[in-house]
Amino acid sequence: MEHNKQQKEHLAIQVTVVTMVVNILLTGFKLAAGILASSGAMLSDAIHSLSDLVSDVIVIVGVRLGGRGADENHPYGHERLESLASLSLGAILAITGVSIAWSGIQTMFSGQTLAAPGKLALIAAVVSIALKEGCYWYTILAAKKLHSTAMRANAWHHRSDAMSSVGSFIGIFFARMGMPIFDPLAAVVISLFIGKVAYDVLKTSLAQLLDCAVNQEMVQELKQTALAVEGVQTIDRMRTRQFGDRAYVDMDIGLDSQLQLSQAHAIAENCHHAIEEAFPQVKHCMVHMNPVETAPEVSDSDPVPVATAS
Repeated sequence: MEHNKQQKEHLAIQVTVVTMVVNILLTGFKLAAGILASSGAMLSDAIHSLSDLVSDVIVIVGVRLGGRGADENHPYGHERLESLASLSLGAILAITGVSIAWSGIQTMFSGQTLAAPGKLALIAAVVSIALKEGCYWYTILAAKKLHSTAMRANAWHHRSDAMSSVGSFIGIFFARMGMPIFDPLAAVVISLFIGKVAYDVLKTSLAQLLDCAVNQEMVQELKQTALAVEGVQTIDRMRTRQFGDRAYVDMDIGLDSQLQLSQAHAIAENCHHAIEEAFPQVKHCMVHMNPVETAPEVSDSDPVPVATAS
């Protein structure tokens, strides 16, 4: 288990460092293009990429701290620290979106004559779209493999940057075609994309911190897995809760009341292991046993009681 944690941490940091290097180079290029080509949309896009650098640092810290094992003061581990990192990413995205929108609106209603941006800004937008979409797929595949909420949030941060660059490209293109108002307008549209991603990230992070249940599709799969274990007759109750990017499962299973204690315990253990093997995101599964009374068989020779009226 400890080896798996180390592997997860190593891969998460490796992916994040690679995207961090891309963000550093891309942010510098966008800032230079925005200044030299006089493009507000590209400057806004550069600010968004700068926020990606902050998010990369938060992910590394979150994964390192969240990967720490249980100790005396934290017997259930530290996974929620990764959710806190994800929550911080969502807040950064939200603040970034608001600041970009405000800057674009101020420019649009400033009353000053707007200049068409240079060609370099258009080139920067194309480069950004390609690189950030690549960062998204690189990060999201690792996030799915590691079941990491913080990395998933960071992947969508990359995707939001790619979407903002699409908005920059459109705005800069039309601005260069003689409609300069499209440049700050693109910045405002970019902020809407960023706001939507921020909302999704914050919603997921808060759900994990508030012990929300896993989705119903997973609940049904958990029940089917448990019922497939030999000896399990019913699922009387099942409760789940998120714990960071992991989940806890508590279930009551119905077993034949005539079983010996050792037999019932073995079935419960099999159910426990089946759940944790089938669902890597389940940190622990607690199984409680309930007796299921079986009706006695009635043979043809047994007398059938007859109701009498008094």
